[in-house]
Amino acid sequence: MSRIELVNPSNAQGEAAALLQQINGAFGGVPNMFRAVANSPAALKSMWGSFGAIGQGTLGARLGEQIAVAIADRNDCEYCLAAHTALGRKAGASADDMAAAQAGESSEPKTAAALKFAVAVVEKRAHIGEADIAALRQAGFGDGEIVEIMAHVALNLFTNYVNVAFKVPVDFPGVKLRAK
Repeated sequence: MSRIELVNPSNAQGEAAALLQQINGAFGGVPNMFRAVANSPAALKSMWGSFGAIGQGTLGARLGEQIAVAIADRNDCEYCLAAHTALGRKAGASADDMAAAQAGESSEPKTAAALKFAVAVVEKRAHIGEADIAALRQAGFGDGEIVEIMAHVALNLFTNYVNVAFKVPVDFPGVKLRAK
C-alpha cells in the first residue's frame, strides 16, 4: 500500500489533470508512479518534462532504459525495474539485454561503458574520477552524451526515490531484483 495518496486522474484538478491526461495518452493509462507524484503538480511537471526532454536526447530509448534498470537494481526499486524492463523491451532490447543491464553489464562495449559509468555515479554518489570520464570518451561518447548519461542517472534517482520511499504499488509485470 502506498504511503501517500495515488491521485485518481478523473478527480485531478488544474495542471495535474492536464499532465495526467498527457501521461495517459503516452501510456494508455496512468502508471501509479505518476499518480503518486501528481500530489504536487510542480513535481509532476518536473518529472514528466524531464522524461520528455531526455527522450529527445541522442542516446536513444534502449540505452536509456538499460541505464534505468541498472540504477533501479542498485537502489532496490522494484517499481522502476519492472517499468523500465518493459519499456526497454518495447525499445528493442532483448530479455537477455535487460537482465545484463540490470547487472550493469552489456556485451556491446559502448553500452557497457555507459552502464559502468552510471553504476559508478550511483555507488560513489557522484564522486567519480578522471578515469571514469576517460573510459566513456574511449568508448566513443562525447561531452554532450556524457552529460546526457548523467541526466538519465539523475532522473532515475528521482523516480527510484519516489517509488521506494512512498512504496508505490508496482503496476508493470514484476522483475526480481538481483541478489546482493
